[in-house]
Amino acid sequence: MKILALEFSSAQRSVAVLQSCGPKPAHVNEVVESGPVGGNVLGMIDAALNGASAQREQIEILAIGLGPGSYSGIRRAIAVAQGWQLGCGHQKINLLGISSVDCLATQAHQSGLRGHFNVVIDAQRGEFYIATYESTPNECLEIQPLRLAALEELHEKEGKGESFVGPDAARFRAGHLFFPGAATLARLALGRSDFVAGEKLEPIYLRETQFVKTQPIRKFA
Repeated sequence: MKILALEFSSAQRSVAVLQSCGPKPAHVNEVVESGPVGGNVLGMIDAALNGASAQREQIEILAIGLGPGSYSGIRRAIAVAQGWQLGCGHQKINLLGISSVDCLATQAHQSGLRGHFNVVIDAQRGEFYIATYESTPNECLEIQPLRLAALEELHEKEGKGESFVGPDAARFRAGHLFFPGAATLARLALGRSDFVAGEKLEPIYLRETQFVKTQPIRKFA
């Protein structure tokens, strides 16, 4: 089994190739890049494949981090996945969308963080995406699903001593800086079978889409 994972929802983008064979531990090769979203996506993919000594034709599952987060980054990853699926022809490639929040919670759990914590991602407009988890030595469970919250609410949680995890957690006293990683995304994809068609992949975006009707332009003689 060979899985390619793309995680572009934050300022630290990553691509990973996971190779799993029977009962042996899966091997993952990851390439990480920081800074503004650029045009180096295919270069990162090639570097990850080369590092894993894998060919494009060997990829069986392509996993995408759906955010929430950088809308342009997530859209770019989805476009790559859709193009990959269209370009496969007769060869089947399975696509899988995974929440970047679940990715962050998994990384926090694996790092040894225990107890009650909040995954937070800046949603702009003075709001944050937030989901709450409970981490024990054996598992990490979501106890409050992803939602939008005002900064004031997070400050209240901070005052109660609650901890925060995510790419924007460093602004809080009990904050643990984590960026969602493609290596974790690939491991989360291992064993899953809830695949989707390329056109069904959509960024996680909790705000309702609003359309503003523009006024007609008046022409003057």
